[in-house]
Amino acid sequence: MTKIERRGGIPAEIRADESGIKVSGYAAVFGQIADIGGYFREVIERGAFKAAIGRDDVVFLINHEGLPLARTRSGTLKLTEDAHGLYMETELDPVDPDVMSIVGKMKRGDLDKMSFAFMPTVQEWDESGDTPLRTIREASLFDVSIVTTPAYSGTDIGLRSLTEWRDANRNEFTNPAATSAHRATAKRRSMQLDLKVRTGT
Repeated sequence: MTKIERRGGIPAEIRADESGIKVSGYAAVFGQIADIGGYFREVIERGAFKAAIGRDDVVFLINHEGLPLARTRSGTLKLTEDAHGLYMETELDPVDPDVMSIVGKMKRGDLDKMSFAFMPTVQEWDESGDTPLRTIREASLFDVSIVTTPAYSGTDIGLRSLTEWRDANRNEFTNPAATSAHRATAKRRSMQLDLKVRTGT
C-alpha cells in the first residue's frame, strides 16, 4: 500500500478571463516548520521535489478526489521549484462540466486553498528537541489539489516513519557513548536547520 500523505493550507490565486480559468500558487513552501497535530514538527527542504518534477505524472484535483482537471503528462499542469517552494499553475477548460461546477465556488472563496499529496523518499528525524522534527529531503508527488478544508492527513504515516527510524537506530540509543554522539549530531543539525529557516537559505 502506497503511503501517501497530504499537506496544505496556502491560498491559491484564481483568475477568470475569456481564455479560461487560471489557478496558480504554492502547493508547498520550503524551510517553514509546521506542527503536525502536536505529534511532530515537519519541514520541507529546498530541492525536495526536484526529482519529482518531470518524473512523476501529477494530476490537479478537487479535494484530492475525482477525475483530473489537469495533469503534468498532458502539459496542462505546470510544476516548478524556486527558492520559496513548489509552484503550480494551470489553465482550466471553461467548458469542462467539472470545471463549470466549481468555478463559482472558487470565485467566492469556498475553494481557495492549495494542498498536495506526496510520499517521502528521503527523510531524517531529529529528536534532540521536545517534539521530533522531520525533515523531508526528497519526495514523490501524486497530486496538487484545490481544497475546501486543508488538513495534515497522514499523521499516522509520519508516526510510523518515526517508529521505523527509531527501530533502525535502536543500537545507537542502547549504547551510551553512541547515544551521546547521536544527540550531539542531532542538536548540531537542528541548529543548522533553524539557521536556514531564519535566514531563508
